[in-house]
Amino acid sequence: MSKARDNHYVPEWYQRGFIEPDRDKLKYLDLKPPAHTRRDGSKVFGKSLFDSAPSQCFVQTDLYTTAFGFEINDEIERRLFGAIDNKGAPAVRAFADSAVEGWMRHFEDLFEFIDAQKLRTPKGLEWLRRHYPSLDQNQLMFEMQGVRMMHCTMWAEGVREIVSAEDAGTKFLISDHPVTVFNHSVAPEHKTCAYPNDPPIAWKASQTIYPLDRNFCMILTNLEYAKNPDLPDPCSKRTNARNFRQSLIRTDAFIHGRKLTDGQVCEINYILKARANRYIAAGQEEWLYPERYVTGEWASMGATLLPPNDELWRFGGETYVGYKDGSVGYQDEFGRTEPRAPFLAKDANSARLRPRDDCGCGSGKAWAVCCSKIPASLRPSWSELSIRERNVMHARAIGKILGIAEGKNWEEVRRELTDEKIAEIHKVFRVLWPPDTDLISLLPKPDGRLRALYTGIIDPRMVIEYALGSANYFGEILIQSPFHHPAGINEKFDPTKHPAQYRQETVKNVALLLDMMPLIDAGIVNFFPDVTPWFPPAGIRAQQLCCA
Repeated sequence: MSKARDNHYVPEWYQRGFIEPDRDKLKYLDLKPPAHTRRDGSKVFGKSLFDSAPSQCFVQTDLYTTAFGFEINDEIERRLFGAIDNKGAPAVRAFADSAVEGWMRHFEDLFEFIDAQKLRTPKGLEWLRRHYPSLDQNQLMFEMQGVRMMHCTMWAEGVREIVSAEDAGTKFLISDHPVTVFNHSVAPEHKTCAYPNDPPIAWKASQTIYPLDRNFCMILTNLEYAKNPDLPDPCSKRTNARNFRQSLIRTDAFIHGRKLTDGQVCEINYILKARANRYIAAGQEEWLYPERYVTGEWASMGATLLPPNDELWRFGGETYVGYKDGSVGYQDEFGRTEPRAPFLAKDANSARLRPRDDCGCGSGKAWAVCCSKIPASLRPSWSELSIRERNVMHARAIGKILGIAEGKNWEEVRRELTDEKIAEIHKVFRVLWPPDTDLISLLPKPDGRLRALYTGIIDPRMVIEYALGSANYFGEILIQSPFHHPAGINEKFDPTKHPAQYRQETVKNVALLLDMMPLIDAGIVNFFPDVTPWFPPAGIRAQQLCCA
């Protein structure tokens, strides 16, 4: 059997949706035509505009081909993308229609296809290669399969709108990187958008544009930005911005009815062209040059992409699900599965701080010697309690639970330790560290200060002997917390439900925490929780939920 080595990174069936009804070819524009040097040293550019059939558009030889010795393998093209396209084609057609039944049936297939489409292009693969520069072609294809559904949940949790160009004389074009990310605060020439990068989808003001065919285009907007387009921090991460996470999604919630004008279609085409790598195509030649008709600034185009404010009632809110065993599932509008304790949030503003005030990062140090000279991008989060503050709160709670705050000695504490107290200690730990905590935002950034990470055995004797010595050389020591997080343990080992199993372990952990308290309070030692259980398997758990 012959090998398929000419790989279409934009499927042929998808391209046909952009061909004019009375034609069989697309107008195809090369944005970077090859340059030829003449004998006199001058340069002339080759032909850039073509009439091409879908079989000749958006194709590259051996883009997905792998090799084992001298044996060529095309299974990525045939088996992986072949299967994805087989499900993606009816899904794209279903969402270009207005039948709700089709949306619900093909919901997961659509987002799986779009996520694969974003990564399978030359630009997408180059983005992946930049993150893993040492990978060869075989390893790159393996890594691509591992991350190809990383954005599904964040897209599905946002505001989903399908806009129409049916009444416009101009139709949508197609680019060689069809899944396009737009952020009104980041122009194409910004360093964040330097090839092969796009504005991160997790940023609050980032919107994803995906033309379904010549007449319909899907726009995916983060909920926070849709509700408040005047956000002061459009480049900060959305709440609970996590890849590979399950979520409860209402699959029939789509805004489907807004009809665009010629000018609005041209603005979307302008964005698609600006974020393309090299090639674009359209049904008519004039649609390939939207810049001739767009007069506004890059930031002003965000108004066209914003969903109607009176349709946002379909999205957000809290979801409660009852199961047959009597248990209840909960999820808020950002996919968080546990209600947030209000005391974890704080309102810190550097403009109100004086030099001797406590720094807003929660380090316990004065503003003048802590974050005052550090750029905001390198500071830990100021909007949530810091790692140090949570450790201090946990230690104080333990002192009250065990009676240490009342003056009890260690012998009395050990003798009076009960299962209820052990469970209470771990319940407090869980409240302080919800599973959706953005630990990365709380950890220190590479700001030039010396820090140490202890990776040895978490035991009072070992930590004191091997970790504390580094305090003479480093300003901060990071140590994994010895307490087990109840959210990441099988129910039969949950310390809040079966505390008797953790009696000796709790004694050691409490002793270690209390021994470290002077250094924790001074900001020298920080215990951070084990984040392993915070990342559940990938995929969307799509549920068809009725309106509340």
